Amino acid sequence: MSVVADSRRLVLERIRAATGKSAPERGANADAGLAQGYIRRGELTVRARHERFIERLREYDAEVVECSPEGLPSTIAAVLAASGRRRFVAPPGIPAAWYVEAAWKIEGFECVLDHGLETSEIEQAEGVITGCFCGIAGSGTIVLHHSACEGRRVITLLPDWHLCVVRASQVVETLPEYFEKSREQAAGKEQKVELPRLVTWISGPSATADIEMTRIKGVHGPRFLNVILVRDREQAAGNREQKAGTEGLEDRAQGQ
Repeated sequence: MSVVADSRRLVLERIRAATGKSAPERGANADAGLAQGYIRRGELTVRARHERFIERLREYDAEVVECSPEGLPSTIAAVLAASGRRRFVAPPGIPAAWYVEAAWKIEGFECVLDHGLETSEIEQAEGVITGCFCGIAGSGTIVLHHSACEGRRVITLLPDWHLCVVRASQVVETLPEYFEKSREQAAGKEQKVELPRLVTWISGPSATADIEMTRIKGVHGPRFLNVILVRDREQAAGNREQKAGTEGLEDRAQGQ
């Protein structure tokens, strides 16, 4: 037995002697009866969930704008123009509308679709445009499952700037809700439920700090993250929810 393991055993024996408790018996199902009290489902309203998501993203130095589904192409074009960048790469599955308007409005604009691009070609891109699978409001995390609209992992790591389109209906509040959403998607495609083998988690622009707490950006991915939150059907439901609450307060005030 190693010195560390022996020391640990000695400490635990002294604790048991002091408390009068014996060592627990462990078997194959020793943890089966343990309470699992972690939060599985959030309690925020739809609107509050989206506000939390935006708040967390901005805390990580990501830039966030909101738009309607109809205004998405023009919003993308505006964000791309404001970035000052002209050469972009994108997954082959993104809608053409996401970049056609930008091509009309931005001089020198170029969007190359990733049909098996070489690494050297991807490195020439100044930015990448993708969709996502999910957003987690509690941690401000964007999750990529690398579908045709999200692209290969390499195109989201090499360019210095990432524009990600997130639909409001894709945003959940907690991590367990993300796993539930993943299982629902997998069950809809196959007979057996199988989570994706490759997942990328994005919590703000890439940044790290050394032992002296010197912050360095861009070590593991893009230094800049821009997010467009599209107010689709779930966002609309949240707006109706807030409106109903406001009207209820006004009715009560008039009744008094």
